[in-house]
Amino acid sequence: MGNLVPFELALFLIAAFTGALVSGIAGFAFGLFASAIWLHVVTPAQSAALIAAFAIVIQGLSLWKLRHALKLSRLWPYLIGAALGIPLGAAVLSWASPPHMRAFIGAALVLFSIYSLVRPKLPNVEGGKFADGVIGAISGFVGGSTGLAGIPVVVWSTLRGWSKDEQRAVFQPVAITIFAMVLLWFTGSGMVTAATVWLFVLGLPAVLLGMWLGLKLYGKLNEATFRIVVLILLLISGLTLLPSAFVT
Repeated sequence: MGNLVPFELALFLIAAFTGALVSGIAGFAFGLFASAIWLHVVTPAQSAALIAAFAIVIQGLSLWKLRHALKLSRLWPYLIGAALGIPLGAAVLSWASPPHMRAFIGAALVLFSIYSLVRPKLPNVEGGKFADGVIGAISGFVGGSTGLAGIPVVVWSTLRGWSKDEQRAVFQPVAITIFAMVLLWFTGSGMVTAATVWLFVLGLPAVLLGMWLGLKLYGKLNEATFRIVVLILLLISGLTLLPSAFVT
């Protein structure tokens, strides 16, 4: 569906704007919100490639705003782990069921989100370089097998007791790394066509506008509100993934 009729194009742009708005506020969930509409007007391959490409733009530009919170010494275990996890996740696709994997992740997100929302605040987790590397590997595995890059790091960051800027300065670079590797794989396998590139060009202004507005709203959130926003988005993400178990 490379040539969209006006109504389909409008839906495509609305989804791009909405996904970017949410991602600008919370730092993640662009693909979950955008693909809910995109899959009705573009092919799954186009949707997957566009999610990766737009997510790199959104995460990269918004991360520049948070560059003061970046700590390379904190990031490297996640990035090394993600690089190791992506090929494992991609290999699993040869025998596992991606819909069932998404449903399993969805159930875990729903349970974690509800528990965290019911309790005022979970105790902080100290972690460590090895634990961070394991979370990075899990994120790479999930990204390579389901395309849901960064979700495990988002959950892990909420448990560390970091500020909202510190959380985003960790899970956004990890997501960028995973999406970049996935996009390179898509390009090398021929999944990125001229029609997909044209859709990217058409959607870019809507994405940039949504991201700009989302970052404006993010600046108005305090730490407690940001935590609630992230948990609610994780809950919504989990609920949207649960029906995957019934996809044949």
